[in-house]
Amino acid sequence: MSTKNLKVKYEPWLSAETMHNNSRKWLSELKFTKDEELFFADLVKSYTLQLIDSKHFTESKKIIDKLSDLQKETETLIKTIKHHEKELKVMVDGINEIEKENAYKDEHTKLSTVVNNFLEKYKTLKIQLFSLIKDILKEGKQKRLLQ
Repeated sequence: MSTKNLKVKYEPWLSAETMHNNSRKWLSELKFTKDEELFFADLVKSYTLQLIDSKHFTESKKIIDKLSDLQKETETLIKTIKHHEKELKVMVDGINEIEKENAYKDEHTKLSTVVNNFLEKYKTLKIQLFSLIKDILKEGKQKRLLQ
């Protein structure tokens, strides 16, 4: 028999403890992200005049809008993961509910993808924001040297 036509869906075996640890890790990362977002908001306030300068306005607006969207998404993800964590009981209650357990595992796998994608977007935003602020600082330094 040929195995070429067999489509096997790889599904990693996830223990309740592993899923619990994943959820705790996600929450920790997202709470840290939330703190960083507050720092970024303060950073934006500190450089508001330079950011609204016509030279940087368009790029600044895009980054600030993304930051605002990511702050909302962070809150939503935190709530979602907390709810997901509470539902872990279906995995450890000792009752054999295969459909519910499989649904929980599927949700966990989807959440893993969502969190990883979010963290990648967030990392990209941080790079953009720091690059913009770095450019503003360089320009300020050059202006002071010319005076």
